[in-house]
Amino acid sequence: MMKFVVFALFVAGAYGCGVPTFPPVVTRVVGGEDVRPHSWPWQISLQYNRQGEWRHTCGGTLISDQWVLTAAHCISSGKEYRVAMGKHNLIQTEEGVVFMGTANIVVHEKWNPLFIRNDIALIKLESPVTFSDSIMAACLPAAGFILPHDEPCYVTGWGRLSTGGPIADILQQALLPVVDHATCTKPDWWGSQVKDTMVCAGGDGVVSGCNGDSGGPLNCQKTDGVWEVHGIVSFGSGLSCNFPKKPTVFTQVSSYIDWISSKMVAY
Repeated sequence: MMKFVVFALFVAGAYGCGVPTFPPVVTRVVGGEDVRPHSWPWQISLQYNRQGEWRHTCGGTLISDQWVLTAAHCISSGKEYRVAMGKHNLIQTEEGVVFMGTANIVVHEKWNPLFIRNDIALIKLESPVTFSDSIMAACLPAAGFILPHDEPCYVTGWGRLSTGGPIADILQQALLPVVDHATCTKPDWWGSQVKDTMVCAGGDGVVSGCNGDSGGPLNCQKTDGVWEVHGIVSFGSGLSCNFPKKPTVFTQVSSYIDWISSKMVAY
């Protein structure tokens, strides 16, 4: 049973995983930019019900036809959530979009909000979603895989366009080169706050994730063209989103492959 579930995790449905019908336009730009519509078809908008109105709160990644990966800090007990799949512009009505409630939300049992440790959660959709050109699953990396320094990865999300600014209506992407653990843990960078279950990316003082991007993916392309989600947006500098030497910090997905697999079996 476990072997089947792990296989299903990486080969998600007839569409496969990590290969968009509409490939992203990934020129090396500085600063975020509007994405090509549906070029990140595993990106979801996690929304909560506020007095009958659904509001975007976090990003997330579709990793199978019934499971979404997001950050633990995105989840508050007592709130009602839904997952919006196939979205491009949050404020427009769009064809092919699927909104779905949640059957289960599994927050990591060792999630520590004080020290921001184990910032990972899984959401089980109330029923499997049908994959399409605009909705498909991401691939996940091999357990224990470490990204090399300066690897060109992309953060995507509808987060704030600037520190304290408005959230984006249209899904954004930004190039964030990976910062290796040795650099990111230097005293004038993040120091001991960053653990080996995290991955840093960015830190140039220009480009970064920001509020509202939380829970969303760090997308990195393999040499065979397949995209893998290596990170979950976890935290950044409280001084500003794009503070120099304070790269965006992600939960490192490769550190939690066994946890992800076990929860998908259990629930």
